[in-house]
Amino acid sequence: MNYDEAVAWLYATQLHGIRLGLENIQRLVEVLGIRVSGPDAPRFLHVAGTNGKGSTCAMLDACCRAAGLRTGLFTSPHLITFRERMRMDGEMISEEDVAAGLSEIRALTDGWEHAPTFFEITTALALAWFQQRGAEVVVLETGLGGRLDATNVVTPAVSVITRIDMDHAQWLGDSLAAIAIEKAGIVKPGVPVVTGPQADEVRVVIVQIAMWRGAELNLVMSPLRNAEIALAGSHQRWNAALALHALEVAALGVTGKAVAEGMRTVQWPGRFQQITPRFVLDGAHNPASARRLAETWREMFGEKRATLILGILADKDVRGICEALLPVAGRILAVPVQNPRSATSQEICRAIGEIAPRLECIAVRDLPAAIRIAGSMERRTLITGSLFLVGEALAHFQASEPRETSAQ
Repeated sequence: MNYDEAVAWLYATQLHGIRLGLENIQRLVEVLGIRVSGPDAPRFLHVAGTNGKGSTCAMLDACCRAAGLRTGLFTSPHLITFRERMRMDGEMISEEDVAAGLSEIRALTDGWEHAPTFFEITTALALAWFQQRGAEVVVLETGLGGRLDATNVVTPAVSVITRIDMDHAQWLGDSLAAIAIEKAGIVKPGVPVVTGPQADEVRVVIVQIAMWRGAELNLVMSPLRNAEIALAGSHQRWNAALALHALEVAALGVTGKAVAEGMRTVQWPGRFQQITPRFVLDGAHNPASARRLAETWREMFGEKRATLILGILADKDVRGICEALLPVAGRILAVPVQNPRSATSQEICRAIGEIAPRLECIAVRDLPAAIRIAGSMERRTLITGSLFLVGEALAHFQASEPRETSAQ
């Protein structure tokens, strides 16, 4: 298979849906000869949470690279191209390596009674590629949850749990405590865990699981101050503190100079990214991240309100996201997301009408049309509601190829 054929086959596996469990990934690791523990394996830094885990992973990666360590980074979802999900020393995996790796996995798994899912295959591809490239450190972001997430096949040097909030309730549970049990499932016996401020019911779960598994619990009690951080928003200083503490606990030899360089140069597209002087992109996709986005907007722009281009997936908390963004919204242009799970423009406008009937909300047919409308207005524009929408926007502004469609 060439790259296009290989990725088309991979996307077709989404028909298998999401299946939580470790049996398939353990089998994939075995047949591919991937080392996920022991002295010959890379030092894994495993990150779970609801919000901030991607930014924390990006910071860990940037600091390790600044220290001269050969560093792999695995994150999801991608914004434009599938290749973004796995990077070595900051460089995306090549199309040739994707094609070769997926061809091998397809041949090895053909005929399996329980076919591996999209995320299981993607995780196996990444781990195999990191091993082939001689990674010394691998930063792994969980996909969904933690306990039964495919990334949980590794034994890390440190486990990191970012802020836990309500999201993916249909898979992880309808309470913070239930979600915390799944997220904290990455904690391994004897492996230190790092976390920051959490809701009371979340903190209790993390403390109990750490005690049961004999894992040293490290609580970060203050944000990282007196450091230049390239990512916008005061909440990023908490993510930076988590990353710094995790590096210290993992004892990777990352010096203060490397940390300073990593924090100063870290990049994480689609998170309060000012793509032009008039347009800001942020993939806030749940109420908690939307609230932090609104706070960051005020930190950056004061009381000036935004024209919101808003697209949300229907299986998210549409009303909650809208309510969280209202304090910074001057008017809203509602758009569909190029994803089968998208809420319609009309559904978003109905939600806005119920909670803020005086706020102007216009249903627009697609993102390019909304960008044209917003460009004729005086207000600065914020494009948000879904990382999938942010990916569309990045492709639009960069005049790149259309986003490679993926539901995950």
